Amino acid sequence: MDTVSIRKLVEQQQLKVLTCENDLDSVQITQSDINRPALQLAGFFDYFDHHRVQIIGQVEYTFMEKQGIEKSAEMMEQIMSYRVPCIVFCRDLPVADEFMKLSEKFTVPILQTPVETSTFSAEVTRWLHVQLAPMISIHGVLVDIFGEGVLITGESGIGKSEVALELIHRGHRLVSDDVVEIRKVSDETLIGQAPDITRHFIELRGIGIIDAKTLFGVESVKDTMTIDLVLQLEEWNREKEYDRMGLEDDFIEYLGNKVPIHHIPIRPGRNGAIICESAAVNFRQKKMGYNAAEELYRRLSNHVGNEFFSD
Repeated sequence: MDTVSIRKLVEQQQLKVLTCENDLDSVQITQSDINRPALQLAGFFDYFDHHRVQIIGQVEYTFMEKQGIEKSAEMMEQIMSYRVPCIVFCRDLPVADEFMKLSEKFTVPILQTPVETSTFSAEVTRWLHVQLAPMISIHGVLVDIFGEGVLITGESGIGKSEVALELIHRGHRLVSDDVVEIRKVSDETLIGQAPDITRHFIELRGIGIIDAKTLFGVESVKDTMTIDLVLQLEEWNREKEYDRMGLEDDFIEYLGNKVPIHHIPIRPGRNGAIICESAAVNFRQKKMGYNAAEELYRRLSNHVGNEFFSD
């Protein structure tokens, strides 16, 4: 099961840590949903999901003020006894000393943010949903071409990194070279990114490792990208039949999601970068409702039909 440490949440959301920071690495978040413990503060703990991040907003804070610090501390002690991952006070709401002592007793981090509760809840849920999504790693290169996430795959040494380098020169952005981490964030969407250790690096045989961000600037790289199209580079095979019209779509499956795939034969003299660029533009056209292959087929059908009737 994938997990996210409290420290990573703190750093990503720029949260203020009010308690000891020693436990931020050991405490792990396992669920992407959050919980606002209004019912628990009122004493109702049936179906309490204590694995979620607990968020205190203006409503919960006002309720605690009305029921008094003694009763609120009693309910907060019960909440913390479940060993919740952390408690976040939004809107920079002040935290009572009684809560701080309970935090030390149960080693539950208390965090604070100036962000409004609804905004913070939505952003944390979105971010955790991506971080905790099912993930696989595959060998390939992920590039943002005209806003389309193109995953370039193929055998080692086929020239994927060289194609990516040429695409960067043509103004497109690198997401990952060599290893791509794919996360399923929904039944329709796959997100790709580079492992932290190899982010922005490209391996070029005969040269070695280069840093795309340093050499070409921050506009040449991107941290994450949806995977919209897969281009499989393969050695030219005279005996193999390649699709020359593109009337039928082919798909590859990652984590249960289907992604369109094209098999691109590579041989000396073929510009792989331009082919990948053209494939991305053609895919974009199809999404916008225009299919060049179907248009050519329609013209041919009309031409043949006109010749038949003229005879």
